[in-house]
Amino acid sequence: MVSKKSVKQVLAEDREMDFEKFRKDVEKVDKKINAVRSKNLEIKSKEGRLKGLPISAKDNICVKGFNATAGSKILESYSPQFDATAVKRLKDKGANFFAKTNQDEFGFGTFSTNSAYETPKNPYDTERVTGGSSGGAAALTAALTEPHIALGQSTGGSISNPAAFCGVVGFTPTYGRVSRYGLIDYANSLDKIGSLAKTVEDAAMALDIISGHDKKDFTTSKKSYKGLEDVPAEVDGMKIGVPKQYMEFEGMDERVRKKVWESIKMFEDLGGEVEEVSLPKVGKDFVIPSYYITAISEASTNLARYCGMRYGLEDNPEKKSFDDYFSEIRSKGFGKEVKRRVLLGHFARQEGLRESYYLKALKVRRLIIEEYKEAFKEYDILASPTMPITAPRFDEADKLEPVEVYAMDTLTVGPNFAGLPQLSVPCGTVDKMPVGLHLLGNHFEERKLVRAGKAFEKSFGQIKRPEVR
Repeated sequence: MVSKKSVKQVLAEDREMDFEKFRKDVEKVDKKINAVRSKNLEIKSKEGRLKGLPISAKDNICVKGFNATAGSKILESYSPQFDATAVKRLKDKGANFFAKTNQDEFGFGTFSTNSAYETPKNPYDTERVTGGSSGGAAALTAALTEPHIALGQSTGGSISNPAAFCGVVGFTPTYGRVSRYGLIDYANSLDKIGSLAKTVEDAAMALDIISGHDKKDFTTSKKSYKGLEDVPAEVDGMKIGVPKQYMEFEGMDERVRKKVWESIKMFEDLGGEVEEVSLPKVGKDFVIPSYYITAISEASTNLARYCGMRYGLEDNPEKKSFDDYFSEIRSKGFGKEVKRRVLLGHFARQEGLRESYYLKALKVRRLIIEEYKEAFKEYDILASPTMPITAPRFDEADKLEPVEVYAMDTLTVGPNFAGLPQLSVPCGTVDKMPVGLHLLGNHFEERKLVRAGKAFEKSFGQIKRPEVR
C-alpha cells in the first residue's frame, strides 16, 4: 500500500522513521525503474529538524562521498570533496543524502534518454519516459512509498517536465533564490536548483531550507522575502491569467488540454478569478530559438573545461598535440546530444555570427521577460499545462527529430528563460498517465504559487500513486 502521508506529516509525528524499510523500498524500486545513479543507504543522522529525512540529488549536484557524473562518461571518475550549498543546508537540518539520480547528460534532453548510463523508466508505465532532464529524481519520488524529497535542477523545464510526466510536484524557484554553488553548470544564466516531492507542502519546505544568499555564488539574491512555511491554502481574491499561446499550443493532446482547463476552472470555485490573456512573445516562434541559442552558447563555453587534463576522463597526453589529445578525450567522453549542442553553441558565438545569433537572442530574452512582467501587473499567477502530452513510450520518443523534441519544451522554456518561479502540480491522468498543471509567478513571489498549489491540492486531492512491483 502506498503511504498517503506527506513528509511534513511524518516529521510532525515525532517518531523515528523505519530506515530498514526505506532501504528495501529503494532497492526494490530501483531494480524496476533505473532511477538511481549511485547510492549509500547507511543513514548517518537522525537529528535536527529533518530527523534524518532521506534526500536524493540529481547527479549534477555535488554531494561529498558520491561521484558527480552529470550523466556523462567524461566525468565518470569525478568525486567532489565538498557539498553544494543546497546540499549543505539540508544536511545542517538533519537530512541524509542517500542517492544520486540519473539524468540526461549535462541536462541536455527532454526525456532523460540521453544519459551515458542507465535510462530511468516511468513508474506508472516502465515502457514510457520519465521526462528530463531530472528524470531519475521525479521517478524515484513518485515510486518510493517511504518519506523522501529530491533535489533537481532546471535550465529550460527540467524539474517541471519530469514532475508532470511522473505525477509529482516540481518546484523551480526564481533564478537567484537558491545558490548554484556545487552545481555542474549547463547554462549559468539559466540554471536553478529546486525540489521534487509528493505534495506542494513538502516541495515548499525543502525549497525554504535551501533558499537564501550565498557568498560563494554572486548570482544569489540578497533580497529579503518571507518563507513558505505559513502560506495558507487559499486563492480567494487572486487573479489567474491563462496564456492563449500555451492553451492553444499546436500538437497538444486534446485530453490534456481538457484536463488542465477543468483544473484551472477549479480556482473559480475556490474564490479566484480566471481570465485568458494573450502573450504573443511566449509562443514557440520567439521562445524556442532564442532560448536554445542562449543555452547552447553558454553550454559550449562551460563544457570547454572538460579536456582530460584537470578531472574526469583522461589519457596519456605524451606524444600527442593538444588538439589531438583534447579531441580524442572529448570524442570518447561526450555523447551525441552533447556534441550537437557544443557545435551549435560554438557556431552561434563565433566571430561574424555573434551579433546575428547570440546577441539577438539576448535581446529577445529581454522582450520575453518584459511581457511576463506586464502580465504580472494584472495577474497574481499564470496557469497552463506543464507539458502538451503525457509521457510518450520510448519507441515514440526515439522517432522524434531534435527540432521536434526542442519544440516539446515550449510550455516550460519561457518561464525558465525569464527566471520565473514555477510549480508543477499533478491534476489528473489521461490513459492512466499523469498530467501536470503549471503555475507561474512573478520573480520572488513563490508564496503565491504555494497558496494556489496548496489550495488546488486540498480541493482536488492526489492522483493514484504507482505501485512498483
